[in-house]
Amino acid sequence: MQIRDLPYPDPGKPDARSGPSFLYWLGRSQLRGQLKSLSWGLLHQLGVAGLPLGAGLAVQAVVDRSGGRLALAGAVIALFGAAITVGDTMLHRAAVTNWITAASRVQQLLSRKTAELGSALTRRVAAGEVVAVSTGDVEKIGWFVEALSRFLAAVVAVVVVCVGLVLYVPSIGVVVAVGVPVLALAVLPLLPRATRRADVQREKAGRATELAADTVAGLRVLRGIGGEELFLTRYREASQEVRRAAVRSARMWALISAIQVFLPGVLMITVVWYGAILAGDGRISVGELVTVYSAVTLLLFPLRHFEEIAMAYSFSRPSATRAARVLRLERTSHDEERGGLDDARPTGDLYDPATGLLAHAGRLTAVVCGDPDAAGRLAERLGGHATEEEKSPSVLLGQVALDDLPLDAARASVLVQDKDPVLLSGTLTELLDVPASGGVRPRDALDAAQCDDVLAALVQASVDGSGDPLRSRITERGRSLSGGQRQRLALARSLVADPEVLVLDEPTSAVDSHTEARIAEGLRRLRSGRTTVVFASSPLLLDRADTVVFVHEGKVAAVGAHRELLRDDARYLGVVTRSTDDETEPGSDAGRTGDGTGDGTDDVTHVPTPLKTREQLEEIEESA
Repeated sequence: MQIRDLPYPDPGKPDARSGPSFLYWLGRSQLRGQLKSLSWGLLHQLGVAGLPLGAGLAVQAVVDRSGGRLALAGAVIALFGAAITVGDTMLHRAAVTNWITAASRVQQLLSRKTAELGSALTRRVAAGEVVAVSTGDVEKIGWFVEALSRFLAAVVAVVVVCVGLVLYVPSIGVVVAVGVPVLALAVLPLLPRATRRADVQREKAGRATELAADTVAGLRVLRGIGGEELFLTRYREASQEVRRAAVRSARMWALISAIQVFLPGVLMITVVWYGAILAGDGRISVGELVTVYSAVTLLLFPLRHFEEIAMAYSFSRPSATRAARVLRLERTSHDEERGGLDDARPTGDLYDPATGLLAHAGRLTAVVCGDPDAAGRLAERLGGHATEEEKSPSVLLGQVALDDLPLDAARASVLVQDKDPVLLSGTLTELLDVPASGGVRPRDALDAAQCDDVLAALVQASVDGSGDPLRSRITERGRSLSGGQRQRLALARSLVADPEVLVLDEPTSAVDSHTEARIAEGLRRLRSGRTTVVFASSPLLLDRADTVVFVHEGKVAAVGAHRELLRDDARYLGVVTRSTDDETEPGSDAGRTGDGTGDGTDDVTHVPTPLKTREQLEEIEESA
C-alpha cells in the first residue's frame, strides 16, 4: 500500500476486543509494509554492525604494514557504508509509509463508526474522548506501528553482533553477550509506573479537552448568565492538572533515559578495561580490541530502539484501548439478530413499538412531546440511531426493522434532521448537492423552506459579483447567517434529499410566525405523497398536519387532529400552550373544553410562564 493509494477501499473489520488486540490487528493488516520496513531495517542495522569489522581489519593491517589487507578493509567499510545509506533511506521511507497508512486506517474506521452511530455516539462516549481518539491517539497508534519493524530489525542486529563477538573474540564476546540483555531489560521494572503516569496524564488531558469543548459550545449562554469567568477558571485548573501530570510522567521517562545512558557507559568502560588487559597480555590483537570497542559503541544505537518501543507501546496502548472502545460500539443491541437483508428500500408506515407511535405512509404526522430531550431521542430512534442502552425493539418501516437493514439502505430510507443541523462551508450548490431521488429540484426546496431572504443575503455578501446565489459561499457552519436562515437552508437540504421518510425535529423553532406558516404550507405541498414526521409544539405546524400524535412519558397518549386534541386533552393543551398547573385546573379558561367544562386533569408538562391561551392560538391559526 502506497500513500498515494489512500484512503483504503475497505479498511477492514478491526479486532476491537482490547487495545493490544487492536494494535496486533493493525500491524497484521499491513504485514507487507511491515516486512518491507523490516527488510530495509535489517540492511541498515547490519551495515552499522559490520563497520567495526572493517575498522578492526584496517587497524590491524596498519599494525602489520599490509597494504593489501588495508585495501580490503577499505572495501569492506565502503560496502557497509553503502548498506547503511541505502538501508537508512529506504527504512525511513517505508516506516513513515507504515505510520501514515496505519493512522489513515484508524481515521477511516473512526469516521465510518461516527457516520454509523450518528448523534448517538456522543451520548455513549464523551465528546472530549472522541476528539482525543481522532487526533492525538491516531498519531500515537501510528507511531507504535511504525516503530515496531525498526525495533525488530534492531533486535536481529543486536543478536548478530553478540553472536559474532562471541565467535570472533570469545574472551570479550561473552562479557558483551551477557551485558547487552541486562541493558535491554534494566528499564522493564520502571515501565509499569511510567505507563500509569502517562495514562493519568492522558486522562486529565481528555477531561480538559472535554471541558474546553463544552465551554466553547456554550460560550454564548455562559456570557449571558455571567458564567464565562467561572468556566475559564475551571479550565485553568484542569490545564494545570494536566501540566503537573505531564511533569511527573516526564520525570519517569527521564529516569529511564538516564539508565539507558548510564548502563551502556558502564558496559563500555568494562569492555575497554578488560580488553586492554587482554591486549597487554597478548591474548588478543590490537585490531580485535578496536573491533570489539567499535561494536560495543555501535550497539548503543540499536539499543535505543528498545527504549523507543517501550515508550511507543506505553503511549499507544491506552490510545488503542480508547479507539477500540469507540470501534466496539454498534448501531443497536440487535446487531447479532440482523437478518442480512439486501439494500432494497422498504416502504410503508413507520411504527415505533416502544412508544406506539405510528406515522402513516404518505402523510404528514406531527409529534408533540412535553420533554424536548425525549423528543430528540425519539426522533433519533425513528432514524435507527437508537443507543445500545435502549433494549426496546427496532422501529419498523413497512414491517421491516430498520436494524435489519444495511446502514446505507436505512439512511436512504429515513432521514433525520435534528434541531441543530450543521452547514458545511462551500457554495450553496455544494450544500444542496446531496444523495437524492432527483424528484425535488433545489429551487423548489428553497422556495418551500422560504429561503428568499437567505438567497438575497448570499448574493449581497458574494465576492465574485456573479449575482447567482447558488454560487455564493457559505462560511464555516453558516456563521455569517442567522439561526433562522441556517435552519431554513438545512430544511431545504433535507427536502432536496427527498427520502422515503423525513423526520424533522423542531424545523422552524428559530423563525417568526408568518414565515413558519408559509414553511408549513410549503412542506405539506412538497412532501405530498411522502411520509413526513415533524416534532413540534407550534400550533401553526400542528394545525396543518394530517395527524397529531401526543407522546407523554414515553408512550403515545393521544392521537387526532390538532384542534380536537386542544379541546379534549388537557395535557396536550398544557404542552402546546405551555400553561401552568393553575391554568389547567378545572374552571380555568385555559383548561376548559369546547363545551365549557374542565376535565380536572393537572398532570401537565409545562414551563413556568404561559405563552398563549387556547383562544389566542386559534386566532393565530385562523389568521395564518
